[in-house]
Amino acid sequence: MSALILFRSVRRITPQLWTRSSYCLTSQLQVPSRHHTVPECSPLHRQVTINSLRFVTTNPNDFIAASLIDSVTFEAVCSDTLESLCDYFEQLVEETSFLKAADVTYGDGVLTVNLGQPYGTYVINRQSPNRQIWLSSPTSGPKRYDFVPDKSTVNEGCWVYKHDGVSLHELLQQEIGAITKGEVQFLELPHKL
Repeated sequence: MSALILFRSVRRITPQLWTRSSYCLTSQLQVPSRHHTVPECSPLHRQVTINSLRFVTTNPNDFIAASLIDSVTFEAVCSDTLESLCDYFEQLVEETSFLKAADVTYGDGVLTVNLGQPYGTYVINRQSPNRQIWLSSPTSGPKRYDFVPDKSTVNEGCWVYKHDGVSLHELLQQEIGAITKGEVQFLELPHKL
């Protein structure tokens, strides 16, 4: 079986990943065995192991698509993220005079922030099967965020949209900042960039 066929069978890898890194994939995607060594690569390459398949890539955004975390870590990090966002949205609504009619609700992994007209409703929810957080924004539309762990610290990292490399907290900082026309602190919350 060729390396490319093996690579395509791995879940959660986007076509952009294997087309951008086609040289690395065809020459360095390996099924590890006791008698096989992985070729050395330059310091600019990253080695990533997914479901016992190893590939090398030069694009740091490719690591985002490959990052998988265990379900216990996902649940802890996801709950921490959603609860901190809920608390901050409630504080923001209380402090912003023209958002007094806004409604913030959180339950069962779904955070709904109805900012009223003309701003719309943000829905941020846990997607446990995919180990993602999904965002529905009235400004930028739907997005799916993967958790990219910081390997040096347990349960730390950030939620990143793999198609543009922008974190969940960066997007909220920009969009909610534009609505409130003031300073917002999403980048001070846990699991930001």
